[in-house]
Amino acid sequence: MFQSIHSYIARSVQLSPAEIAIVNENLEYRLVPKKTILLAANNVCNFEAYVVKGCIREYFIDPDGVELTLEFAVEDWWVSDITSFEHQTNSKMYIETLEDCELLMLSRESKERLLQEVPKLERMFRLMIQRHLSVVQNRLFKSVSYSAMDKYLEFVKRYPSIPQRVPQHYIASYLGITPEFLSKLRTRQFKKVL
Repeated sequence: MFQSIHSYIARSVQLSPAEIAIVNENLEYRLVPKKTILLAANNVCNFEAYVVKGCIREYFIDPDGVELTLEFAVEDWWVSDITSFEHQTNSKMYIETLEDCELLMLSRESKERLLQEVPKLERMFRLMIQRHLSVVQNRLFKSVSYSAMDKYLEFVKRYPSIPQRVPQHYIASYLGITPEFLSKLRTRQFKKVL
């Protein structure tokens, strides 16, 4: 259960066996069924979760009641509302499991304890935030400068497993297009491949 997060950590820092034991002690393993709301808007996010297995969606609901997908998280990714978690403010988003999930959870208290006991992990979390910011900036750039087809092709290239795992209307929501238009794009792309 901890092997994948140990590998994740090892890509940033090397920990001693004693430090790895501290990591394990501070993580809470949770099995979460499909369609569970981990965080609802107007609540404070009290976790950062590492995805051992499963798929999760982050989304918000616009003033017209339309769900807009912000991000997907699959194996070896982290999920949270960073702003709400760090500042203890109400979230504007929802975090929902799309598959049965195995998660390793950190509360604010366990994360603080972990960083005090294993200061090396500050580097891992810093690198993780930097990568996340880079992804968000890239997504913002592409959302204003790419065509719908280019956004779809980039999505499939970057996240090849997700189209087989999540309903197409969530992908359309992520891309900022209607499900019908996504279907047309996929048909057009399929015909090109043939």
